[in-house]
Amino acid sequence: METKDITLHPCFNEKARHTHARVHLPVAPKCNIQCAYCNRKYDCVNESRPGVTSTVLSPMQAVHYLKALSGKLENISVVGIAGPGDPFANPTETLTTLEILKNEFPDIIFCLSTNGLELAPHIDKIAELGVTHVTLTINSLNVDTLARIYTWVRYQRRVYRGKEGAEILLEQQLKCIPLLKAKGITVKINTVVCPGINDHEVEALAQKVAELGADTMNCIPVYPTENTIFEYIEEPSKVAMKELRANVAKYIHPMAHCARCRADAAGLLGKDCSEAQEMIGQFSTMVVNRGEGRTRVGVATQEGLLVNLHLGEAMKIYIFEQTRNGYHFVETRNAPPQGGGADRWQMLANKTLIDCQAVLVGGVGETPMRILQENGVKVIQMNGLIDAGLDAVYQNIPLKTLCKSEFKGCGEGCRGNAQGCG
Repeated sequence: METKDITLHPCFNEKARHTHARVHLPVAPKCNIQCAYCNRKYDCVNESRPGVTSTVLSPMQAVHYLKALSGKLENISVVGIAGPGDPFANPTETLTTLEILKNEFPDIIFCLSTNGLELAPHIDKIAELGVTHVTLTINSLNVDTLARIYTWVRYQRRVYRGKEGAEILLEQQLKCIPLLKAKGITVKINTVVCPGINDHEVEALAQKVAELGADTMNCIPVYPTENTIFEYIEEPSKVAMKELRANVAKYIHPMAHCARCRADAAGLLGKDCSEAQEMIGQFSTMVVNRGEGRTRVGVATQEGLLVNLHLGEAMKIYIFEQTRNGYHFVETRNAPPQGGGADRWQMLANKTLIDCQAVLVGGVGETPMRILQENGVKVIQMNGLIDAGLDAVYQNIPLKTLCKSEFKGCGEGCRGNAQGCG
């Protein structure tokens, strides 16, 4: 690749949009806020809007996918992480992906798109990893307005609603702008324009973020989405958006070529590569084995036929291996006793699953997933026949049920219980 040239970012430089492609890697499924206009519906290939993806990748899967895609798209200048949740509601996955990418693709531009709620503690790290562009979604300076836009905010493991949540979110967002600029990072502000809600407040917001040092502002017309609070809000007209951008231009450079990209977008802005959609599904079932001597697969199952237990519920783990005559059940092993926090998952990875490259589960929490994968055990979430999961591990056969049982309910799950997509 050519030497890194940050002017080749197609979202920040309109001239580059016709010549240089961007790729979004969907490695961040969980979100820490719930927007009234957002339904992160899983596996909806016919919709192009933020929060939508056909699959979720692990950091290593994402890197292998990008390597393969680079052979198809020679003009990739930017790699970004924009969800489908928020990068910093998934800091381990986000930072791990960036660390690997820095070594594998040193000349490519790295960018992130975030709501900013949990960004501040990671700014030094993302600057160290070479992130040059960050997009912050800020929708108003008025906490009463924000309380209408956001159903809940989850900050430092506590859920806040109404004005209390809005105040916390806004405070964190605004403080990130000067912190990012101090690291030399280009800052774009995304604002979702909702007629009758925040459209009359956008100009004041533009003035404020410009004073804080933001470089550009992208006013995005709300996309009426089914099964959301704002589903019946009418999308603002092109004339209204043109006038609004003219007002924004008094204070900050406006962006006018946004394509409202998916979390797995790939290709030129507005011209996504259809082949990438086919490829990404294949890489979502790729097992990346980082452990030596791990050839078997563990399964969280009640009866030895179906993957149907959450990892935390499994008192025993069924062990399988591949032989010349097909898959062979080896034995059952006791899982470590419940309780014990992170130590339990370390024992599971390095004792119970010591010879396993993967574990098939019906569900799993963030901490055990991170610890298992750090120790070389790939965690595959699915519901269905064990043999189908083993096919995904040993033969890289796409597994249609992989993670979808969780993420298909994401929109409804995120609204109301504040548990995100974890």
